[in-house]
Amino acid sequence: MISLKTHGKSIEQVEITHISSNGVWLLSLEKELFMSYEDFPWFKDVPLRKILNVEESQPGHFYWPDLDVDLTVEIIEHPERFPLKMH
Repeated sequence: MISLKTHGKSIEQVEITHISSNGVWLLSLEKELFMSYEDFPWFKDVPLRKILNVEESQPGHFYWPDLDVDLTVEIIEHPERFPLKMH
């Protein structure tokens, strides 16, 4: 398990708890969230360091600067409500 503290002014802690062939598990504020590669293809086939480099700028708002991916808890929990957009 790798724990990453956020950078900057935020004191929130976000942690990537598991990466598998199916997706990525993220822990924030005692809530574990699963991001499947099917719903979140930005995380598939990228170097591990890019997935682990995540910041929580405010509670429930996550940003991966190396991937330019910006997600919220709501998007992760209900990807069907949000159209897939990749740059």
